[in-house]
Amino acid sequence: MAASLVSTATPEEITAGSYVGFDSITRQIEHKLLKRGFQFNVIVVGQTGLGKSTLINTLFASHLVDSKGRTEPDISPRATTEIHPQSHVVIVENGVKLRLNIIDTPGYGDQINNEGCWEPIIKYIKDQHSAYLRKELTAMRDKFIPDTRIHCCVFFINPTGHTLKPIDIVVLKKLAEVVNVVPVIAKSDSLTLEERALFKERIMSEMQHNQIRLYPFDADENDDEELQLNERIREMQPFAVVGSERTIVIDGKATPARKHRWGIVNVEDERHCEFVYLRNFLTRTHLQDLIETTAHIHYETFRSKQLLALKESSAKAQQQASQTSNA
Repeated sequence: MAASLVSTATPEEITAGSYVGFDSITRQIEHKLLKRGFQFNVIVVGQTGLGKSTLINTLFASHLVDSKGRTEPDISPRATTEIHPQSHVVIVENGVKLRLNIIDTPGYGDQINNEGCWEPIIKYIKDQHSAYLRKELTAMRDKFIPDTRIHCCVFFINPTGHTLKPIDIVVLKKLAEVVNVVPVIAKSDSLTLEERALFKERIMSEMQHNQIRLYPFDADENDDEELQLNERIREMQPFAVVGSERTIVIDGKATPARKHRWGIVNVEDERHCEFVYLRNFLTRTHLQDLIETTAHIHYETFRSKQLLALKESSAKAQQQASQTSNA
């Protein structure tokens, strides 16, 4: 009997005798990605007056979103069912193009009856998944499908110093099922360092009790360094932040800051707030992972449910048609 010619052994790694050039594949990929650019979609959720627009503008060092809060007593608050039109901008940094899409939601919980006030936000997020799925299933689909899926939800917590409100818990649980949730304590300069530490401890205890799963998630392919980084981020959550579009010259450098009667809060000073940690997390260490997690976890979950429902509906229709023909 002839010996099998198929080898199941692991391929042996060998070193090329001379330079071949396939190590340039990383530069080739980088060149293609730089030409195409990157898409990042962020939705901001929180009560009115917590500085959602200001923080987003501070994060990306650009005026991207106008404030929608009330500035005069005779201005009526926006309806909670309204999702503000998207803000599409392209930010260029060292040759890298980032197409940034900011979705500004109205402050929830502002009305006397807040039942279901989160539903428009959840519907909007699911609608983006649904739109992507429809384009993916078309016979002649685009080579690169425009991605409007929400990659990150920045959830703003009121700096009360007590704990989360019941409505916050409900909204967080709903959001965590469909999107990557990153919680922040807004306007944290209204708390002392001791109050801030205790407030963060109470919030995380509340979230653990209610089994609210926050981003980042650990994956099998994460190495030890990535796992340690994720653990440090989880220990820091929720990020106590301060935003400001105004700059003040500090040590000869124009810096985003807030001026109080008692002194100046330097937004980029980690002794004053955790803005720098949040920015590093969202843009410098986890930007790509936020995009991939959206595609591989949240979208895949949505896609599986939709296709199973479609299959069951089709099977039921066939069964009814068969029964009708046999009648």
